[in-house]
Amino acid sequence: MRRFLAFGAWLLAVGTLPAAAQRVLTLDSCRAMALNNNKQLSVAKVKQEIAANLRRSARTKYLPHVSALGTYMHTTEPVQLMSTADQQLLSNLGTVATHGEGFTAAMGALGELTGTIGKLAPTLSALGLNTTQMETVSNLISSSPEVIESKLNAIGQHVVDAFESDTRNIWAGSVMLTQPLFMGGSIVAMNRLADISELMAQNSHDAKAQATIYATDKAYWQVVSLRHKQRLAQAYLDLVKKLDENVNKMIAEGMATRSDGLSVDVRVNEAEMALTKVNDGLVLSRMLLCQTIGLPVNEQIILPEEEAGSVASVSPAPQLNVAYALENRPEIKLLENTVAMSQQATNILKAANLPQVALMGGYVISNPNVLDGFQKKFAGLWNIGILVRIPVWNWGDNMYKVRASKGTTTILNLETAEAKEKITLQATQTAYQLDEANKRLALAETSVKRADENLRTANIGFSEGVITPTTVMEAQTAWLQAKSQQIDAEIDLRLSQVNMKKAMGTLRVEN
Repeated sequence: MRRFLAFGAWLLAVGTLPAAAQRVLTLDSCRAMALNNNKQLSVAKVKQEIAANLRRSARTKYLPHVSALGTYMHTTEPVQLMSTADQQLLSNLGTVATHGEGFTAAMGALGELTGTIGKLAPTLSALGLNTTQMETVSNLISSSPEVIESKLNAIGQHVVDAFESDTRNIWAGSVMLTQPLFMGGSIVAMNRLADISELMAQNSHDAKAQATIYATDKAYWQVVSLRHKQRLAQAYLDLVKKLDENVNKMIAEGMATRSDGLSVDVRVNEAEMALTKVNDGLVLSRMLLCQTIGLPVNEQIILPEEEAGSVASVSPAPQLNVAYALENRPEIKLLENTVAMSQQATNILKAANLPQVALMGGYVISNPNVLDGFQKKFAGLWNIGILVRIPVWNWGDNMYKVRASKGTTTILNLETAEAKEKITLQATQTAYQLDEANKRLALAETSVKRADENLRTANIGFSEGVITPTTVMEAQTAWLQAKSQQIDAEIDLRLSQVNMKKAMGTLRVEN
């Protein structure tokens, strides 16, 4: 009980803080603050940036791409272009030649050739063979078998050395340029998919923004409603207290019974309890509104409509337009974006069945290189070519994937059609609810007028002594109910207008 009383005292202290310590916030300012502080909207904004970057990335697929590659490889054995047997044969070429059976006869014939060369010297000189060359030939022919063997072995070894390749350490590098020419339409589909993803991120942000505004409006009008009910509860408490004082005076004068006094006391207690509940609810509602708009929950705020005589909107209510709602609702846009994304995914799968053509070119360098025999130094060459890829047979893999993707698109189309039907029904129901809210407010205002008149006549009759306290309490209760219903009708009209804007897809912060 002590805790309850302490909590009630704290609520009363909060409710009686000076106006200078309170912050005045309008509905539009609350909406703007909620949009700026909502975490889900921040996430949606980041997703928009991600989608925009992915769209920019997709655009680069149209452009040529340049890549550089470098490599080093060490092997335990070099590559041999000549077998070991051939190497030994060439290294011993002179030995094999001079130890053959026909070598002696060949040397005799070469001796006779030497004499012939001497006789033909003038003629050979006229043909362009100089003296030094002729002497070299003569010296070779007249050489001993050992000299010939040595020179032939040297020639063979030179050939073996020329075919020796030290490829145990290989360095290579390349710079390649690739320009897609035709990818079966996959690049176009990817770019359209990126565009749709960006639109989808925007529509998702709009949907979250509308949900945030809707939640803010509900919290805002809940505070206004409870503030008006707080004033009403206080006015009712003042009425029953005044009645209690009058009844007690009448009891003292013998004009009323103790039972009448007890009945009024019960009403006073009920009125005090009702005021306490309203105070508690108002404080908690303010906390919820502060949390929604990003303020500390203990921030003291005041709303302009709290002190207004009536909170019913005098602005023209939005009119029902189903076609406009279907065109502007972010939920429908999201579903349509999903359908379009599924269609582009199908196009990407179809592209796998078509030829793909790309232009390739670049520069390749290696060490060792074989551009001029085997050389252990860096050398390279330019190259250019066309790459063509044609799918021939994959056992229907892509065909099945395309069929599955088309099935997904069909499902999404059906879900979109169903959502449009539901939104059509929702918009129509919201229009009826708005019309009903207007009628209920008109009836509530009429009831308040009658309750005011009934309470006035009851008070006059009680003061004249012709009406009992019970009748006055009944009139006060009827007045309380009529006033409470009027407040509910005004708030309900406001929320119905918000619901209508949400159903039409036009709920946004007004400039």
